[in-house]
Amino acid sequence: MEVRVAVVGAGSWGTTVASLAAQNTPTMLWSRRPDVAAAINESRENPRYLPGFTLHAALRASSSLAEVVEQADVLVMGVPTHGFRSTLEALAPHLRPWVPIVSLAKGFEQGTNLRMTEIANQVLDGHPAGVLTGPNLAKEILAGHAAAAVLAMTDETIAERLQKVFATNEFRVYTNTDVIGSEIAGALKNIIALAAGMAEGLGTGDNTRAAVITRGLNEITRLGVAMGGRPSTFAGLAGMGDLVATCASHQSRNRYVGEQLGRGRRLDEIVAEMHQVAEGVKAVPVVHELAELYGVDLPIVAEMHAVIVHGASAEAAYRGLLQRKVGREVDYA
Repeated sequence: MEVRVAVVGAGSWGTTVASLAAQNTPTMLWSRRPDVAAAINESRENPRYLPGFTLHAALRASSSLAEVVEQADVLVMGVPTHGFRSTLEALAPHLRPWVPIVSLAKGFEQGTNLRMTEIANQVLDGHPAGVLTGPNLAKEILAGHAAAAVLAMTDETIAERLQKVFATNEFRVYTNTDVIGSEIAGALKNIIALAAGMAEGLGTGDNTRAAVITRGLNEITRLGVAMGGRPSTFAGLAGMGDLVATCASHQSRNRYVGEQLGRGRRLDEIVAEMHQVAEGVKAVPVVHELAELYGVDLPIVAEMHAVIVHGASAEAAYRGLLQRKVGREVDYA
């Protein structure tokens, strides 16, 4: 029996995942903009977020949330973190019972500090919730380059069935039962990407950026383990893989924001010119609170908090990191 997929959110990644799924099974994509939905149906292109990239011919789009969701066997949530809860609440009356929910969002809810699967469990109790994450730059995948992701669900049977929904010859999907670790890795890597971009903007060398990425992975792992994630998750696609791609790629929104901060621009100016959300900016205050709650020292996060929340300069953050006392390289189990 075919699995019908509903992807909610027609940003670059939501659209890409919908196009991948459409290669395997009937897939519908929801866009809040009728013009985007019409363009996908008529020209197989998302002109707002992915101009020039051809989507799979079988993909259908609609601006009606009910039409997209009501017959779905799998619900994929591709909306940003700030709209995750309200969108789930809006579609809840149209979703059949027990339909699995797969989150694509990488971040936390402001105010509650909840992960996206925690929100899904609150709003749609009884629906298995997981996350599809990894080093996945949308334009590279649509261009046909090989990539890999991890689908994390606590129920391995569900994960293995959904694995076949998203995988293609060029897009390899692995499974993992560590939902907590996979979500935390995806959220925290955006903050480290801000720092790596900032180092680039300041004109530092490759050694500095490598140190930021490596010590950033250490911070991600320490907080992730404290919150219930498994250390091995952070060494895999959800952790190291996504971190490297986000810190190194010029397509990364978070890296771009950091780079512009390093060049002396104001955060509000940078964010105002962007068409999509840089989730790392929103994640910084949340992760800073979580670090205090769990008693985990996160030097890079602390310096990014000073920059993002308190307006400190990139130069001051760089000096602050250099002045910190060094200790053991690895201090988690």
